[in-house]
Amino acid sequence: MTDDDDLRYRRQVGERIRQIRRQKRLSLQDVEARSESEFKASVLGAYERGERAISVPRLQRMARFYDVPVDQLLPVGDDDPGVSGDGAVPQKVVIDLVKLREAEGPEAEMVTRYMTIIQVKRQDFNGRVLTIRRDDLQALAAILGAGVEETIPRLDELGILFRPATD
Repeated sequence: MTDDDDLRYRRQVGERIRQIRRQKRLSLQDVEARSESEFKASVLGAYERGERAISVPRLQRMARFYDVPVDQLLPVGDDDPGVSGDGAVPQKVVIDLVKLREAEGPEAEMVTRYMTIIQVKRQDFNGRVLTIRRDDLQALAAILGAGVEETIPRLDELGILFRPATD
């Protein structure tokens, strides 16, 4: 691995850490305070910018702090199992549960019921977003009476796909 590859990967890890922190609606200072200074704002910021590499034990502690699996703090790459080989249908789709609660109509009701089943099955109650896997997407397609390729655009039309804020 070259220095450029190392820097690129550190930045990808940092961006993923930042995404998780923001999903939890925490500022750098909030993390420092709630972690009782285990994760100092300045150091966490350096991780997020890719200026510092994070050790595996520290990454594990951060995952526990954020209450997410460790792999969720790592970037999704081209060879990642979460990305389809042909790029046509992703194996993971993120549903915005806040927008889903506001959505109306029979399709929204069916999606809501299915998302609730997934949350109970996974014991995942963060209440803001839910990542559905390819198998979940296939079941959702069947529920909606559509093909898998048609399901993501339908979810988009319902306005319930998660779109990360950019700043």
